[in-house]
Amino acid sequence: MSVYRDKKRGTYLVSIIYQDDTGARLRKVRRGFASRKDALLWEKKFLDEHNGRSRMLFGDLTEIYFRDMENRLKLSTVNTKRYVVNAKILPVFGDKNIFDITPAEIRSWQDDLIRSGYAPTYLRTIQQQLSAIFNYAVRYYGLPKNPCLLAGTMGKGTASEMVIWTLEDFYRFIAAVKFKPAAHAAFMILFWTGIRLGEMLALTADDVDLENKTLRVNKTMQRIHGEDVVTSPKTPKSNRILVIPDVLVEELRDYLGGMSSLTPETHIIPLSRSVIERELKRGIRRVGDLHDIHPHCLRHSHTAFIASLGATPVEAAERLGHENVSTTLNTYSHAIPGWQREIASEMDKAYKKMKENDPPADATA
Repeated sequence: MSVYRDKKRGTYLVSIIYQDDTGARLRKVRRGFASRKDALLWEKKFLDEHNGRSRMLFGDLTEIYFRDMENRLKLSTVNTKRYVVNAKILPVFGDKNIFDITPAEIRSWQDDLIRSGYAPTYLRTIQQQLSAIFNYAVRYYGLPKNPCLLAGTMGKGTASEMVIWTLEDFYRFIAAVKFKPAAHAAFMILFWTGIRLGEMLALTADDVDLENKTLRVNKTMQRIHGEDVVTSPKTPKSNRILVIPDVLVEELRDYLGGMSSLTPETHIIPLSRSVIERELKRGIRRVGDLHDIHPHCLRHSHTAFIASLGATPVEAAERLGHENVSTTLNTYSHAIPGWQREIASEMDKAYKKMKENDPPADATA
């Protein structure tokens, strides 16, 4: 926040960044306010009088917002919010004046994110964070209204029912796309690793270690201003090294061996999201009796598969790159009842063990 407590004097001060008529960024400091309210009123008046409105950039507003939130939220929560904002919001809006951002621009930004293939619940999280920053500007910096309200929302607050393929389903599907090497490799990676579509599209040759049978995930591909751009992954925990099964090792060995002019920086899947979606639908039609799914469902299918093999929620969270195991449980526990049965079984085992170690009560006592 731009209003601070001056501990030495026992008063409040205002420190704000603004732009003059030439576009130069300047800092204005005013001290000696008896209360925070007085300081905020002066700040608002100054910004209102300066060319009739604030010339604050969205990036500057975001920094002020997070400095304020650090005093009110857990540090881990603030860090997660910052990560989302830095990756998905600031690249588009950071250099724009907060008064110049229109609902149409927000709508275009939403369309790019929707086309990127993110889960509906994650899209809603991103939307809510942008809206929260604009609400902050409305409350403290004279923004007349939140443009997100006119642009509308995106995503869903809760996950919809998942469509999951079994290993047998995938086996039948992958045979139907064997004549298209890049698509075949893409679907093999998605099913056998569970990584996100954007993470797969961002993979480069140096992320693949066939000798050690690992795949490095440290970036993602997203749509910004209608173009595919490589950025940092979804969350800090999304940076991970995955051990991959031999079936995928052999697939990648054959596929990469057939690529010409392969360099460490070469993107190994040179396809767009739309092509991936189109090839998925074509393969489903060729098989004829498979559930119709979208690419993100292969991530769900991977999770269900490893859970059936005995993977715990903690192990699944690490493999999926979830920030917290609670995310994994909230997303998949209803779809994978085996985890609930496992927990119930472990509770029974603990109770029986306690009973075995507990000497019987003396009935005559």
